Amino acid sequence: MKITLKSSGQLVRLPLAIAALAALSACGSFGGGDQAPRMNFASAQDRPDEVDPARRDNAVAIAKELRARGGRVWCVPFARNASGIDLQGNAGTWWSKASGRYERSHTPEVGSVMAFSATRKMPMGHVAVVSEVVSDREIKIDHANWQRNRISLGMTVHDVSKKNDWSQVRVMSQESAAGRVYPVAGFISKDEG
Repeated sequence: MKITLKSSGQLVRLPLAIAALAALSACGSFGGGDQAPRMNFASAQDRPDEVDPARRDNAVAIAKELRARGGRVWCVPFARNASGIDLQGNAGTWWSKASGRYERSHTPEVGSVMAFSATRKMPMGHVAVVSEVVSDREIKIDHANWQRNRISLGMTVHDVSKKNDWSQVRVMSQESAAGRVYPVAGFISKDEG
């Protein structure tokens, strides 16, 4: 299937996959009508034992308002608002952009941002906020757009890496079903590196 566009009287054909990639990729950070309001980052907790409920509630409210206006809910603005990690750009760039600005590690902490690496299935990567550390190999995350245009709170993630370093995870998209293995760059937290 192809999409046909007219430009200056000439037909330009694009494979549907290219058009769909831009429209459907998991975690773009776009401006314009889909730009969510930004929160004040001064109120973020430095090392919380639990996710700041006011920050999470506000991030959820902003995403719901955006969706009600017909906008897309993306992982990047949601993670930025829920965590206070003030990085810009697609999710796949957050790990490198955090260098020198925020602490980066391979150990999950409540309130840190889990930075999924870009893959063929997720070309712009993905980011999620750690909401609970259950054990050395299990956490819960809050994030947006894992399921298209939806917010997911308390989703279970298992570390399946051979070295127990959180470099590979499975996300429990459904309560009884672990998804594919996803690569993770690491965790970004508020303390500067």
